Amino acid sequence: MTEKDRTAGAPSRQEEDTVAQANGRALVVAIDGPSGSGKSTISRRLATELDLAYLDTGAMYRAATWWCLRRGVDLTDVDGVAAVVRQMPLVMVTDPAAPRVVCDDVDITEAIRASELSAVVSRVATNLDVRAELGRLQREIIAAEAGRNGIVAEGRDITTVVAPDADVRLLLIADETARLARRAKELHGTADEATVARTRDEVVRRDADDSTVSTFMTAADGVVTVDSSAYGVEETFEAVLSVVEAARAGGR
Repeated sequence: MTEKDRTAGAPSRQEEDTVAQANGRALVVAIDGPSGSGKSTISRRLATELDLAYLDTGAMYRAATWWCLRRGVDLTDVDGVAAVVRQMPLVMVTDPAAPRVVCDDVDITEAIRASELSAVVSRVATNLDVRAELGRLQREIIAAEAGRNGIVAEGRDITTVVAPDADVRLLLIADETARLARRAKELHGTADEATVARTRDEVVRRDADDSTVSTFMTAADGVVTVDSSAYGVEETFEAVLSVVEAARAGGR
């Protein structure tokens, strides 16, 4: 929101940030998990509930892939991809009510979810130099929002690499059957046998590829695991919220 969007008499962003810091409300929550675990849905809802910013770090890898394709870079060219990503003009809008991804002044929030891009994003996401660069950007965003009200950041290595000192660190998991059904319904609107089969490659292969550079199926020390296999959204959200509230009550 810009200053001109505010109603008369409403506090400025700077005033809100000062009050937030004075009240000790700044909070950093890191949530990792595999595809279909529900981490994006839960993270956005948690950020909304607690009035925090929201960062989908996976979207940053998708944006990097989109940018490389736009620039005509061969995704198998490790050095070339890394060089282009370092120059990527990326803006992450962290409003949980309307998170957006903007690159080169183009809103690519929807474009980066295309199946064609999903099929190749691991080529960029497993590039170690790209991970280092995007990790740097992620830490900058998290640090900036931590100086305000706080942030919920979700991805695959947030609890271990990007924000290991987060106030709350969670690993959200689910068994493969549940994850495939959720992703099929999300992408295709149904979870029948044929649709789940079509979704399997994207989910299982992507997790397998990314697991070569990140551990996100086993919780590191100090990370709380929430298994959502048998839970619906409401139950999962309540379980995650209870962990966060317990951490806040215990002085983090």
